[in-house]
Amino acid sequence: MLSFALGIGTQNTQGDWLEIYYPAPLLNPDENLVNAAKEVLDAPQGNAAISFLPEDCTRLAKALEDTGHAAQAELAESFATSTRPLVAMFIGNDQPPQTAPEVYLKLHLLSHRLVKPHELDLTGMFGLLRNIAWTNEGAIDIEELPVRRLKARLAGRALSVDCVDKFPKMTDYVVPGGIRIGDTSRVRLGAYLGEGTTVMHEGFVNFNAGTEGPGMIEGRISAGVMVGKGSDLGGGCSTMGTLSGGGNIVIKVGDGCLIGANAGIGIPLGDRCTVEAGLYITASAKVTLLDEKNQDVDTVAARELAGQDDLLLRRNSQNGRIECLTNKSAVALNEALHAHN
Repeated sequence: MLSFALGIGTQNTQGDWLEIYYPAPLLNPDENLVNAAKEVLDAPQGNAAISFLPEDCTRLAKALEDTGHAAQAELAESFATSTRPLVAMFIGNDQPPQTAPEVYLKLHLLSHRLVKPHELDLTGMFGLLRNIAWTNEGAIDIEELPVRRLKARLAGRALSVDCVDKFPKMTDYVVPGGIRIGDTSRVRLGAYLGEGTTVMHEGFVNFNAGTEGPGMIEGRISAGVMVGKGSDLGGGCSTMGTLSGGGNIVIKVGDGCLIGANAGIGIPLGDRCTVEAGLYITASAKVTLLDEKNQDVDTVAARELAGQDDLLLRRNSQNGRIECLTNKSAVALNEALHAHN
C-alpha cells in the first residue's frame, strides 16, 4: 500500500468532489491499519476513494485503535462531528490518478514532504480537477458561484472570491516546518518546500515542484522544477517547466546556484552555477565558451551545457553574445537571510 488517508472535503450540488483536506496522510502505512479500515468501510483492493458517514467514525476509530494506531483512531473519532463529506483514500499502487480525492492525496504527500517532485504519477490530473472559485466561504464550483453569491447577499454577507483556479494555496492545507512565505497565495498545494526555504512576496512555487532548502525564492519555480540546497532565485527570474515549453526535459537547479533578477533558464543547471541578471538561457541559445584567459574556445547550443557544474553564464555588454566560463567561487548565501529560528 502506497498511501492511506482520512479526509474531509467539499462537493458541488451534483456530488462531485471539489477539494479534500487530509490532516494526516500516511506513506507506506502499516498493513494491519489499512486492512482494518478496509473491513469497516468495505473498500475494494487497489486504489479507491470511499465515502463514509459520521456515524461510521466510532466503529472505524475502534478498529484503528485495535491495530495500535492511536493517532489515526483519534482523527477518525473527531470526524464524527463533521457536517461535511468524509472520504477515506486508499492508494495501493502508483498509477495515473482516477479521482479528485486521489489527486488531492498525492498533492498532500508532496507538500507534507513525504515524497519529492517526480516521485508520483500525476498523469491526467488536470482532467480530474474542476475549475473552482476559492472564497471566504470555501470552495465553490464556478458554475454554482452566481447562485451562492446571490444567497450570500440576501443573507447580508459579502462573498469574496480570492481566485479562480483548479489548485488551492498550499497553506490552507499544509504548513511545513522551517519555512517563510511572504504571500501564501503564490504557493500551490503540491509544492515541496524544504526546511530553510524563504519564498518572498513575488516568488511563486507551482505543484510537483519546489526546493531542497535552504534557499531564497524571489522568482518563479514552474511545475516540475526542483531547486537544490543553498540556491537563490532572484527577483522576477523564471524557470521553464515541462508545461511551459520545456517539453519532456526535466528542468532543475543544482546546489549553490544563483539565477539573477529577471533572468531565466530553459536548461537544467548543475551545482554552483550563476546566470547573470536579465539573461534568459533557452536550450537552443548559442553560447560562446571561454577559457581561463577569457579567450574564445567554441560556440555551442546551451542544451550541450545542461546539468554541468561551475558555470557562469553572462551576456557580453559590448557585442551582446552569451558567454560561459567556469565559476569556481560558487555562491555564498547570507546565513542570516536563511535563518528560520
